[in-house]
Amino acid sequence: MAKGDIKKKPMVEEAIDKYCKKKELGAKEKKLCYYIEPVKRDIAQPFSTGMPTEKLCKRIAKANPEVCSVRFPAKTEGKTEDDFKGMRVKQLKQILADRGVECKGCSEKGEFVKKVVATQHMEM
Repeated sequence: MAKGDIKKKPMVEEAIDKYCKKKELGAKEKKLCYYIEPVKRDIAQPFSTGMPTEKLCKRIAKANPEVCSVRFPAKTEGKTEDDFKGMRVKQLKQILADRGVECKGCSEKGEFVKKVVATQHMEM
């Protein structure tokens, strides 16, 4: 979208429609579009005013709580061990779960970091 069109509610709705009609969308994107379609007007208004996403999620959760529950996998391409050390344990656990890897016996953050680095070659 053009920067000036972000403030126009109909243009935001049109952009949502255009995005959701793409054929090359992944499973997560399709799921998100499925949840957004019925409430796109409720989303377009606060979006056009520049409302933060967290506040928007709280507002539309009353109508459709699933919209904000869709999570995308963390980007790990090109990250080094130092980058992983800066992440939270919850994020590291999620990366391992996305890869289908368990970290049995891991209790320290460093152990999770080592496991993430060791499994970095795996697809997510």
